[in-house]
Amino acid sequence: MVDTTGADAPTGERRAERLELKVPTSPTQLPAVRAMAGDLAMRMDFDLDAVEDLRLAVDEACATLASVALRDSPLTVVFEASRDGLRIDAWVPTSPGVDVPRDGFGWAVLEALVDTVESGPSDQATVTAGNGSDTPVAGIALVKKLRRYTTADLLTEPGADVSVAR
Repeated sequence: MVDTTGADAPTGERRAERLELKVPTSPTQLPAVRAMAGDLAMRMDFDLDAVEDLRLAVDEACATLASVALRDSPLTVVFEASRDGLRIDAWVPTSPGVDVPRDGFGWAVLEALVDTVESGPSDQATVTAGNGSDTPVAGIALVKKLRRYTTADLLTEPGADVSVAR
């Protein structure tokens, strides 16, 4: 990760942090990506439900991409943490014309767990952290927004626990 309070950021404002992770598409290596997503979400102060949603979404996205990847090709995942939330771009090299399946239960799970999910074929010249070549890839982009609670939210939310220990 990088320093997020550099000279190009306005005083007191954080700029986006970016972390790139490249792992084999082996089932034994994919849990590392899930762990990274959970760790970043916790550090960003997502609530526990959102942290688990992100872990599950990343796990599903990685498994989906591993199923369409070229044999022995790596999975590249780019995490971008900003003040508003976490964006995760994941992709794998594929054969020409291969796309991410969007008609099954796995895709429905992704749509339920994150605020935005997109996918599609591309090439390494256009994906984040690509090598600039025209090698075909399939990718999935996930966005989970960070919900910030205020005192007003707690007072207007039905069933909110606003008790204060004395």
